Amino acid sequence: MGDKEEVKLLGVWYSPYAIRPKIALRLKSVDYDYVEEDLFGSKSELLLKSNPVHKKVPVLLHNVKPIIESLNIVEYIDETWNSSGPSILPSDPHDRAIARFWSAFVDNKWFPALRAAAITKSEDAKAKGIEEVEGGLLRLDEAFVAISKGRSFFCGDVIGFMDICLGSFLVLLKAREKLKGEKLLDESKIPSLCKWADEFLSDDIVKNVVPEIDRVAKFLGELEAIAQSASRS
Repeated sequence: MGDKEEVKLLGVWYSPYAIRPKIALRLKSVDYDYVEEDLFGSKSELLLKSNPVHKKVPVLLHNVKPIIESLNIVEYIDETWNSSGPSILPSDPHDRAIARFWSAFVDNKWFPALRAAAITKSEDAKAKGIEEVEGGLLRLDEAFVAISKGRSFFCGDVIGFMDICLGSFLVLLKAREKLKGEKLLDESKIPSLCKWADEFLSDDIVKNVVPEIDRVAKFLGELEAIAQSASRS
């Protein structure tokens, strides 16, 4: 690849989805410019122009061409810089299909349940939601044991696609635990996944891009206070 490459990432500091391309770019040793967006204020012209359909981050701009949706961006990074760093998606077609299946489970089933449980006002709905979240983590713990075959990460000895997908939510889980006392990462229930989570968060590549747990916990508390005052007014 030539020297004139321009790589720019639009994101927000607290977004799990924006963490994903950051990890992928570091795994591939790609230099990039990062642009912090303000989703609560006015979105930048660059964001609106780059992602006119969803108007969301992250957006990767590679030589001015936009790529959107976080896991789609991760795949693009893996394919574009395929000669640099470890392969993010497994090379075996069956392993690749499994990684995509569990990633879809995380994004389409598990995280929506967590988000719904976090914002509902009904204690009943919250309890049911948390039960669904815990059930999903049990499934993911079993999947990790089966897929990793005793190695550190889902894809083997180095961070890969499924690690990036689920790992991007770990800071959020730990921030909620700090704020709410919700211990979803419970060693007595999901020991393998908890060990994986510690490995993932202590990896040098990850440590350099994920936000601090305390900062995210403070931010979640502020959002909750705003939501509560809005509901009272």
